[in-house]
Amino acid sequence: MPEDAAVGEPRSARASTHRRIRAGMRVGDNWFQLVRFGVVGGTGFVVNLTVFWLLVHPAEMDYRLAAVGAYLVAVSNNFAINRAWTFRHDAAGGHAGFQAARFFVVSLGAQVIALGILEVMVVYAEAAKVVAQAVAVSAATPLNFLGNKLWSFSR
Repeated sequence: MPEDAAVGEPRSARASTHRRIRAGMRVGDNWFQLVRFGVVGGTGFVVNLTVFWLLVHPAEMDYRLAAVGAYLVAVSNNFAINRAWTFRHDAAGGHAGFQAARFFVVSLGAQVIALGILEVMVVYAEAAKVVAQAVAVSAATPLNFLGNKLWSFSR
């Protein structure tokens, strides 16, 4: 099977993945699920920024540690709501512990990316810390959705 040197995977595998993504985009339930994920993410976003602000300003914690603390609070909130509402049909019958472990792995990957963006924005762009946190969390959201849709709560 011929391989694309730039990607390193067989062309047929890339074509199959592309077809699956296009087919998934045509399913209306996937779009409603994305909206629900966005609503939950919005509440998690508010929780994250509120905790971050409290830790950075009144508590005078280092912004990197504050980002981790805010992440832990928000991700716990988001798992519970996403399992019960966003991915309830996908999560049905799945073991909550396994789903939680997967959810936290996906969220941790997104958090690592968000921390990198936060650091660049604060140190190099000299952005306000809360603004940088908001941008960083927003930028990591698509990865979070795809990982949770395709792995954490998959049937």
